[in-house]
Amino acid sequence: MTEFVSDTKTILYSDSDVFRVLSDLRKLERVKDRIPGDKISEFSFDQDSVSFRVDPIGKVTFLVEEREPNKLVKFKSDKLPFNMFLWIQLVAKGEKDTRLRMTVRADLNPFIKGMVEKPMREVVDKISDALVQLPYDRL
Repeated sequence: MTEFVSDTKTILYSDSDVFRVLSDLRKLERVKDRIPGDKISEFSFDQDSVSFRVDPIGKVTFLVEEREPNKLVKFKSDKLPFNMFLWIQLVAKGEKDTRLRMTVRADLNPFIKGMVEKPMREVVDKISDALVQLPYDRL
């Protein structure tokens, strides 16, 4: 398994506000224009899934696999030629201080790994950066 891990990010909202938004993906529909479109495009959301296009990978869909209130949202890829898992981990450090770390694990063969490693690292960083900027108290 190849692992891509974001830096730990600080979100200035409570862990309950952050979890409420990230565990119901429909709330992200209202802020999809904040996600940089140079590498990620064609976003669509419902309560339990998110889909987007990543060049050169193509369309990626993640289904919510597990929710642990105020701590974790776990996703599994759907319809990719390899297994991919995504975790969004939350840790409360204070009333309005939540730490977020995003981890992607993918079962990549060496050929695919060479093609997608750099874009995947960029996607993990861009998505985690975008998640920090969300107005969690207004979603």
